[in-house]
Amino acid sequence: MSQEQELFQQRLEGIRQIEALGYRPYGRRFDFTHTVEEIRAGYGSKSAAELEPRVTVKICGRLHTIRRMGKAGFAHLASGGERLQIYVRQDCVPERDFRLFELLDLGDIVGAEGYLFRTRTGELSVHVERLEFLAKTLLTMPEKWHGLEDVEIRYRQRYLDLLAAPEARQVFLTRSRIIASLRRRLEARGFVEVETPMMQPLYGGATARPFLTHHNTLDLDLYLRIAPELYLKRLVVGGLDRVYEINRNFRNEGISTQHNPEFTMLEFYQAYTDYRGLMDLSEELLREVAVDATGSAEVTYQGHKLDFGRLPRLSMREAVVEFWQGGERPTLEQVKDPEWLKWHSTKATPGEALVDLFERVAEERLIQPTLIYDFPVETSPLSKNKPEDPGLVERFEIIAAGMEIANAYTELNDPLEQRRRFDAQLALREAGDEEAHQMDEDFLRALCHGMPPTGGEGIGIDRLVMLLTDSRSIRDVILFPLLRPEGPLGLADRLREADS
Repeated sequence: MSQEQELFQQRLEGIRQIEALGYRPYGRRFDFTHTVEEIRAGYGSKSAAELEPRVTVKICGRLHTIRRMGKAGFAHLASGGERLQIYVRQDCVPERDFRLFELLDLGDIVGAEGYLFRTRTGELSVHVERLEFLAKTLLTMPEKWHGLEDVEIRYRQRYLDLLAAPEARQVFLTRSRIIASLRRRLEARGFVEVETPMMQPLYGGATARPFLTHHNTLDLDLYLRIAPELYLKRLVVGGLDRVYEINRNFRNEGISTQHNPEFTMLEFYQAYTDYRGLMDLSEELLREVAVDATGSAEVTYQGHKLDFGRLPRLSMREAVVEFWQGGERPTLEQVKDPEWLKWHSTKATPGEALVDLFERVAEERLIQPTLIYDFPVETSPLSKNKPEDPGLVERFEIIAAGMEIANAYTELNDPLEQRRRFDAQLALREAGDEEAHQMDEDFLRALCHGMPPTGGEGIGIDRLVMLLTDSRSIRDVILFPLLRPEGPLGLADRLREADS
């Protein structure tokens, strides 16, 4: 028997001993009077004299430490990211409660009732008068609860990561504040939150490979959405002038520090504006969210100071010129020249060549949050053309720390032009591009009813959280990232054996 199996058996025996004392090994409701956080906030600065007359409390949490000393002992209960010491003395609690204290293991969950006091060393503690057992842990906790060094375990067993590493817990609390801030800030500007289908008969709104599923009753193949865009624009046609959705998207793509096949996006659409209006809104929104989440518009990400207080603006062509390395820097006129672009890229069209050059030359060097605008029409099938330069569209991306965190454009609302764009995408599909758009006739029908001039934008929540929490990998900000399946754990057999 391995050491792990031996400890498992010992804890199973502990359950029987706890039951023999009259406790449930997996207890029921416990009505606490205070959280650990509330006690530390409300009484952490009070002296021993100020804790008189006695302040009675009932708290609960997971055992973080245990130190037994014969007829008395100390332990720390952890809850809500905080911990508080309890003191248990044999002559101050019922006999069975002290016997329970002697049986406790690290990680067990208990309730304690007593009064607050200061120990000789000055530590705020609860002098226990009654113990209640709430849940038994059968597996050992992370060593000393100092965090998990094994990254695989951190992602696969996120519950242990949250228990062992306060900084991991803080990341997800900040994530919650970011999402709450986005909702609050958009709704203050008149946006309405909506929900659109996750299973779609046609996928669209982005260039990506989808996941395929099947509805048995209808005998219908469906796709998990890659973006909610085409449905949100239908709502704008229907008179909902400002809509947004915080949505889960699914893209059948590779996994990296910046990519997870399932991810969260904010998409919002505003009628009667364009991409210039969204530039101003984006700058305001990101500044406000950064302040709400961190207290400042300036944050540190992987050693770089990022300032969300002001977003510089560069056209894609200007970015290629500014960040050009190796050889003579091209002029803006050269970057506009189709022949020059083809000479410097293997892509089929000048527009694709421009994007290729931008990604190779500039993207990774854009550390400060920056607006990159004016994209080629070939790579933007849903965007409106620039009147003065039909080869470009009114589109921008926000790049920070070399990552795209937002994508926005003036929406194409001409059904004739949209049909031509879809036809061009179909040609790309026939040539082997699996990420090209499909023809969506229902969306064309909606446009035929008339969509007002509209600006639309998507912001990647996961990447924004990465930046605002200084997290290196997208897996650090997704509670349960996609991982390869594990082999059999053997736990079911051990529990089955214990039950027999």
